[in-house]
Amino acid sequence: MRITIFSYIFLLIIITMSCSNIPSNKVEDWSEKEINEWFDSGEWLCGWEVTPDKTINKKEFAIQFYKNKKRWETAFKFLASNKPATLKLGKYELDGENLFAAIDEYPTKNEEDARFEAHRKYADIQYIVSGEEKIGVTKLKNTKITESYNKSKDIAFLTAPDNNYRLANPKTFFIFFPDDAHRPCVKTGENSTVRKVVIKVRIN
Repeated sequence: MRITIFSYIFLLIIITMSCSNIPSNKVEDWSEKEINEWFDSGEWLCGWEVTPDKTINKKEFAIQFYKNKKRWETAFKFLASNKPATLKLGKYELDGENLFAAIDEYPTKNEEDARFEAHRKYADIQYIVSGEEKIGVTKLKNTKITESYNKSKDIAFLTAPDNNYRLANPKTFFIFFPDDAHRPCVKTGENSTVRKVVIKVRIN
């Protein structure tokens, strides 16, 4: 009987570990393979069936996700609910100032009217609910400041020699961390109206 009980407990531990799909070591120490396996599993999407853009920093995301797992899961559950497509425009607090969504509709801009920006306190999840736009993406180290960081608005404006534009539409989403400068709202052809949700996840 004792052997049977111990065998059962051992089997239960193995099953629990395999279902979690989380390496046992600290996230900061994960290998590239471990990071890719976790990211590609898509479990963190909480059922949201939209493709993450290739520019997302997977390691930084894994670190930030497990530092504030509940916040990120709440954000993705909100997106999976499809509420951004039906709610009125405005700000929606999901966890006070630690986590909130801003739903907006606006006409896309001419390139000369759009600027690179970056944040320090919050990470951005940006998703185009309807329509499409181009978003320039580059590392902060490749930019020059044109408007100094505004602490109350958590934003700095920048310029960069390369735009590295990515197409943003309802099939894909972006995550920007403090090291990710981004230039959103740029038109893809003619100026057109888009609906976008930006979820601000406090990380600092």
